[in-house]
Amino acid sequence: MGDAGAPRDELVDLLREGRPRERADAARNRERVLAAAARLFGEHGVAAVSMDAIAAEAGVGKGTLFRRFGDRSGLAAALLDARERELQERVIFGPPPLGPGAPPAARLLAFADAYAAYLYGHLDLLRVSETASPGARYRLGAYRFWHRHLAILLAEAGRGRDADYLAHALLAPLGAEMAAALRGTCDAARTVAGLRELITALVPD
Repeated sequence: MGDAGAPRDELVDLLREGRPRERADAARNRERVLAAAARLFGEHGVAAVSMDAIAAEAGVGKGTLFRRFGDRSGLAAALLDARERELQERVIFGPPPLGPGAPPAARLLAFADAYAAYLYGHLDLLRVSETASPGARYRLGAYRFWHRHLAILLAEAGRGRDADYLAHALLAPLGAEMAAALRGTCDAARTVAGLRELITALVPD
């Protein structure tokens, strides 16, 4: 199977992508803005909070906020970053079955459980981030990470499948827009059950 460390190294590179170092004062301002956004989003909902309100709550100028984050979707992506990074680090470095050391089928099933919990725990923020513009979800570094992770596991499972395409297919039901649209009839448990059925059909134990 080649160098077993190569897939993990590739995921580590994707994890680090787009995270430049910043000055201590810039980091403090960033954390203050993100804390303010989290408070306001939690109290009022993502859709009801303006960038002006976040700037006022954080005690920074609107220009600073827009220069740093661009718009509300950029702010949502930044707020999600640390939370998603923790899950990504568990995939790369954590114990099995989510982390290395378990068979591909077990790791895929563990991913379904973990990502669905993350999705439904941050649904409104993810929806803002993923629908900022047409196709925005697929340009996010996080999507590239998850797609590559699933493609690697599907390829390891063998059987000559198109792992790249199937990774997209497994991620499709985990889009925030779809989850929000089906919120009344499809909860996290139903999503996980459906994904587990798909994974088991693709990669039997």
